Amino acid sequence: LESYTGTIEVASLRSALRCCFIRATMQTLQQPTLRSSARQAMLPSCSRSVQRVYATAAPADIRREAMLRVPLDKAHTFNAKFVPFTDVLSSKMSGESYSLDDVVYRSRDGGLLDVHHDMQALAQYGPDYWRSLFDARVGTTAWPFGSGVWSKKEWVLPGLSDDDIVSMFEGNSNLFWAERFGREALGMTDLWVKQCGNSHTGSFKDLGMTVLVSQVNRIRKLKPGSITAVGCASTGDTSAALSAYCAAAGIPSIVFLPADKISLAQLVQPIANGALVLSIDTDFDGCMRLIKQVTAETPIYLANSMNSLRLEGQKTAAIEILQQFDWQVPDWVIIPGGNLGNIYAFYKGFKMCKELGLVDKMPRLVCAQAQNANPLFQAFQKANGVSGIKESYQAMKAKTTFASAIQIGDPVSIDRAIMALNDTNGIVEEASEDELMDAAARADRTGMFNCPHTGVALAALLKLRERQVIGPNDRTVVVSTAHGLKFAQSKVAYHSKSVPNMTCQFANPPVQVREDLGAVMDAIKTKFSL
Repeated sequence: LESYTGTIEVASLRSALRCCFIRATMQTLQQPTLRSSARQAMLPSCSRSVQRVYATAAPADIRREAMLRVPLDKAHTFNAKFVPFTDVLSSKMSGESYSLDDVVYRSRDGGLLDVHHDMQALAQYGPDYWRSLFDARVGTTAWPFGSGVWSKKEWVLPGLSDDDIVSMFEGNSNLFWAERFGREALGMTDLWVKQCGNSHTGSFKDLGMTVLVSQVNRIRKLKPGSITAVGCASTGDTSAALSAYCAAAGIPSIVFLPADKISLAQLVQPIANGALVLSIDTDFDGCMRLIKQVTAETPIYLANSMNSLRLEGQKTAAIEILQQFDWQVPDWVIIPGGNLGNIYAFYKGFKMCKELGLVDKMPRLVCAQAQNANPLFQAFQKANGVSGIKESYQAMKAKTTFASAIQIGDPVSIDRAIMALNDTNGIVEEASEDELMDAAARADRTGMFNCPHTGVALAALLKLRERQVIGPNDRTVVVSTAHGLKFAQSKVAYHSKSVPNMTCQFANPPVQVREDLGAVMDAIKTKFSL
């Protein structure tokens, strides 16, 4: 207030003082004696309760309070635009840019685009402001900030009206302390699983789709008739997210699915949400080629991850991880990789936090690929590391894998992934079908319920621990990308040992017994050695 010379309304002053009082209380409760570990941060605590009170007391006044503290000549309007990804890669702006309201997916030279934020404007508010703002919004019901994505709206789509946002309060997924699995299987004390599958449609794709469909909602209002429907090629999870968010907004959706290559649960989701579902006799890469041709010739908006809007939502999961660790940076983050947009999204979220001073370093990233769809891993092996991986890369024909959502041999975001790995001294690892299914089943026995893609990441972790690349005390986060219930068929096949040429080491088939106490007792005694 000392630097503010304008007229202050009584209501604004009262709100600002109330926020200051609650913030002072919150800071007192956040002393290390009360919140000394990440595990405490995951548990209900009085400091988290005060944060909820803070958000409930004056969620709309947080920005106003900041404005009172910042001299008027430093106040900025946040904005974002599309720029060529090559500009981001070279850190030099070519001058080519597009409004987010434009229907554009490629730069003039045919390359990918990236959403570029005015970092100077964001930096005017300082790291303490952003940390307090993001923390204060956790758990609020104030629209749209209760969403884990839109609680970071200023870093996602700052120019979007709240009325255009299509949200199902996605994000805010739990960070599971995998204490028993870490201890027994890996000899680790600080292993965590970011359960992004605990979301509206059961996968992390919700994080990106809320952003893309919200922007489409805006464009359709600004330019009636410019977008008839939204379409995507999918290995299952993208189509589920797209159809749900489009249904909520009243926007038609079209999904291209590879026939007989996704789970029944994934197939029924877009059908139930009213999408036009095209089951095509090809793989994902074939579906991707078709949807790109269709969107080039019709007013159908492309929703695949070559559209960088989705990555803006997905990057918020990285920011959430930092929040959940009280803004401490983990040593490693392991991410399943198929089309490779998600590893870049996590990189972008971590990098924004570092550039704006919220943290002082970045974690090392690991991209985990299924052995049957591993073009990035093959390039990493040929290059003997990250350096030179671009020159070694070659697309492949993906083979069938239980990790169907990452069964992609020609990933769109290959250049993005290489940048993320280069900047974080990252690693690429693979997992065979036996390894990924065994890893998922072994972790399930410690309280989780993993999808096969999370199994790929867990199997990669097991290998890296065995080689002592990751240390026993390294804080490590495995990103779980979908809920295991979407892949129940694969679990049934595994536990019934009906998968050809697979040992199913951790299978736990049901025991068939007749209706007889003696038979029941025999089964129990056999199991528990009574």
